[in-house]
Amino acid sequence: MFKILLMHGPNLNLLGWREPGIYGTIGFDEINARMKRVAEENGCELRVFQSNSEGALVDAIHDARHWADGIVINPGAYSHYSIALRDALSAVKLPTIEVHLSNVHAREEFRHRLVLTPVCVGMMCGFGWRSYLYGLLALIEILKERAKEK
Repeated sequence: MFKILLMHGPNLNLLGWREPGIYGTIGFDEINARMKRVAEENGCELRVFQSNSEGALVDAIHDARHWADGIVINPGAYSHYSIALRDALSAVKLPTIEVHLSNVHAREEFRHRLVLTPVCVGMMCGFGWRSYLYGLLALIEILKERAKEK
């Protein structure tokens, strides 16, 4: 059984309420419930963590190195400038998928720069809540492949 950390950055606890035209109407708790069901259906354990604090997210990544096999992260606005999150992901060496509900490349120019993506194995964006789904399923497949190689 793979153990996966699902991380949400700042303001994502407001999903379903915050700018539904951009981020959709599916709420934060519903997204987490859906992802937990998908993880369980695939024989995985999913732990969810959300914080509006960069330091708390870094601490959660550090902690994950002791128990997780991989990470799915929506860093929110931190994706555009948090070298601290990038360094934490790079340090723990866990396969990580970055996700964004909106297509960040079709939005404001400042959102086009993603500093975490280069230390992730992949990125999903623009699929609404399904970005989480596709990111989780991709990570599970990557973990299965790596387990076969060992």
